[in-house]
Amino acid sequence: MATVETPIFQTIAPVTHDLGGFKVHRTLPNKERTMVGPFIFFDQMGPARLPAGQGIDVRPHPHINLATVTYLFAGAIDHRDSLGTVQRIEPGAVNLMTAGSGIAHSERSPSLERASGAELDGIQTWLALPLVGEEADPAFEHVPAGDLPLVEGDGVRLRLIMGDGFGVHSPVTQHSATIYAAIELAPGAALVVDHPADERAFYLMDGDASVDGSQLIPQHLALLAPGTFPLLSTVGGARLMLCGGAPMDGPRHVWWNFVSSSRERINEAKRAWRSGEFVLPPDDHDEFIPLPEVPLTVSYP
Repeated sequence: MATVETPIFQTIAPVTHDLGGFKVHRTLPNKERTMVGPFIFFDQMGPARLPAGQGIDVRPHPHINLATVTYLFAGAIDHRDSLGTVQRIEPGAVNLMTAGSGIAHSERSPSLERASGAELDGIQTWLALPLVGEEADPAFEHVPAGDLPLVEGDGVRLRLIMGDGFGVHSPVTQHSATIYAAIELAPGAALVVDHPADERAFYLMDGDASVDGSQLIPQHLALLAPGTFPLLSTVGGARLMLCGGAPMDGPRHVWWNFVSSSRERINEAKRAWRSGEFVLPPDDHDEFIPLPEVPLTVSYP
């Protein structure tokens, strides 16, 4: 149980997948916890540099009833979806794709990145949509790095990706109350985490950091007790993500790339993908990821 002295009440260890040339550390969903606010999937991709001539090729695949948020620190990814969107994301920018009733997309390294060996360092998350918006029309939104608010001072560099907090507001669309920020701490820096969201968590990407003296573990998600405003500090410097928001309006199920409040809706999406009923990206439709027999990502009873 969390106390004033130890505001961290739960720590979630990652499941690490080696995808050949780079690793992905996944902390959500987890047997111990499915969501933190609307965040229902949390992946750290890399950091890695692939050999010359190689890149990332995530073939077209489907989503329903969720929004994906991609944020990079290094490298670039070309996004294509069934709406006809073609958008390159580069470090500091945000790609927000709202699947709603259903969308298919692909993510691939640009050709120039492949020539020298693609670099990958970033975070990809999924946000569960509120019940009233689960079947909304699919949409895509790109927000350049220069449009995201940056808070700097005393060795702290905080870029607000989504939500309101720390005296600034992000223009990225929120489907429900969300806080999402990328934080860099210089050696010896500290920050009071005075955001009031009921559900908040820190993810330490690299470096060292502590919360009121309790050390964070790299690649682990550390959940903060509601109502606490602890001091985040570092000795040698750190990169972290802060994520969370209001509790969701009920449980959600996850199966492969599908998220929904209804198991029946997920079964229908599985049938539709297997039957070829999803529209593929117009200029990336020659291949796709088949429905798996046993997916790597599932919710837990």
